[in-house]
Amino acid sequence: MDRIELTPSRFQKCGNLVAVHMSRNIDNRRVYDWKAVPWRKLEKTVFKLQKRIYRATLEGNKRLVRRLQGLLTRSWSAKMIAVRQVTQQNQGKKTAGVDGVTALRPSKRQPLVKQLQVTKRNKVHPTRRVWIPKPGRDEKRPLGIPTMYDRALQGVVKIALEPEWEAVFEANSYGFRPGRGCHDAIEAIFNSIRYKPKWVLDADIAKCFDRINHTALLEKLNNTSPIRNLIRGWLKAGVMDQGLFQPTEAGTPQGGVISPLLANIALHGLETEIKGMVPKSRIEQQKLTVVRYADDFVVIHENREVIMQAKEVVQKWLTDIGLELKAEKTRISHTLDGEKPGFDFLGFNIRQYREGRYHSGKNTNGTLLGFKTLIKPSQKAIENHKDRLRDVVKRHKAVPQSALIAKLNPIIRGWCNYYKTVASKEIFSSMEYFLGTLTWKWARNRHPNKAAKWVAKKYWKPENGRQWNFTGKRKNGTEITLYRHSETEIIRHVKVKGMASPMDGNLVYWSKRLRKSPDVSTRVLKLLKRQQGKCERCGQDIGSLSVVV
Repeated sequence: MDRIELTPSRFQKCGNLVAVHMSRNIDNRRVYDWKAVPWRKLEKTVFKLQKRIYRATLEGNKRLVRRLQGLLTRSWSAKMIAVRQVTQQNQGKKTAGVDGVTALRPSKRQPLVKQLQVTKRNKVHPTRRVWIPKPGRDEKRPLGIPTMYDRALQGVVKIALEPEWEAVFEANSYGFRPGRGCHDAIEAIFNSIRYKPKWVLDADIAKCFDRINHTALLEKLNNTSPIRNLIRGWLKAGVMDQGLFQPTEAGTPQGGVISPLLANIALHGLETEIKGMVPKSRIEQQKLTVVRYADDFVVIHENREVIMQAKEVVQKWLTDIGLELKAEKTRISHTLDGEKPGFDFLGFNIRQYREGRYHSGKNTNGTLLGFKTLIKPSQKAIENHKDRLRDVVKRHKAVPQSALIAKLNPIIRGWCNYYKTVASKEIFSSMEYFLGTLTWKWARNRHPNKAAKWVAKKYWKPENGRQWNFTGKRKNGTEITLYRHSETEIIRHVKVKGMASPMDGNLVYWSKRLRKSPDVSTRVLKLLKRQQGKCERCGQDIGSLSVVV
């Protein structure tokens, strides 16, 4: 028996004996209990291969990269993880493609694993067109929903492609990448303007996912023929919209597992192109900042003429891949002066305010700046949050108090966690007042003939020195209290370093940031964080040592 991925071949879990047969033939490999599959071992196996691909890409060894990618696309572990993601974890798991298949039962997941094959002769099905409303607008945007088989296969291909591109993606690209997010992009903008007011090109690409040129994307992808042919098939598969087939001559299916990665690949090189228009000296390069999150990006420089030139460079570069800037969402503004200073980006409002002598920020040498850089939730984001809270309260007029609180708490916590890294304390307080007004109206409407004191005593209880706590009882007798916006503590976010990636093997750095890793156990990660990545005896940095658990 050839053991290639899992050891031992027999193990006991939850009282059920589960046999895992190791063979190079996937059809002969059987796992009888889906719940007892050792997912951590599978993730560790896949992650090790991804790190090898990442290192080989940095070394320029393309032959090794292609060989490892082929090994990963044939890996049983990668296929199991991809199937679990699309059938069990993704939010769209219950949305059917043209085959009508939704989230599969555990008994049907392993047959799907056996069917997944990355070959030149893969049959690709068209995607099903679904129209969803855009938040805060009357228009709708299209989603292309692939079949369950295509989704799982896209997951396998993404697992193989992602480490190669993580090694070459630009430092200020933050969208749809592991270990990076919106807060890193916002922090990069803050670091660029914190000491000096600058001009900003705030741009958005029109229908990015729908208009990407297929030929340009495939040329940039430059992969082996099985993967390239498979991706070409997904791009050219067409869509079924209300029973009518429509060919796809451009764009990627927005809704596919691999679509965000393909969009990032298509837009790779934009930052390099913009920075190429200024002298290559270190000082001049640092003056120009490009921050991109998927199809939204900003260009920052102290000179307005450079920003105007950057806009022309961007328009020309996008034309080569079939894209263009969205005129109504593209504007040039100044962070401090002008008719409308500042700009909105990813739901945040970024602006500088003139301050007096005793309230201004300080430069690195201690001199007063005369302005203050503040990042807050944008007005649009605040209004959208209010509308959502108002809608939830309106739709739950007749439910018990505990049910209303259970609906509101996740919305409030999620919104506060997103904005807790910026200057949001005053806005959190105003949102708490707004929600208090909503809940008071909700309670008064339920008892129009009762006195206000009676209503307050029934729905609000004093707790922890606070008189007004919107508290209800669940069916099991336990109490549930409405979460208050002002309870959220403001914690500043630390931007990810340069081109760092979870696949670079820097265990100490990523254990502090992510607190999880497929490589080692949670216990080791907690110890690394507690010891600040240093040995307790000698005080030296542990670095990226191989930790065996």
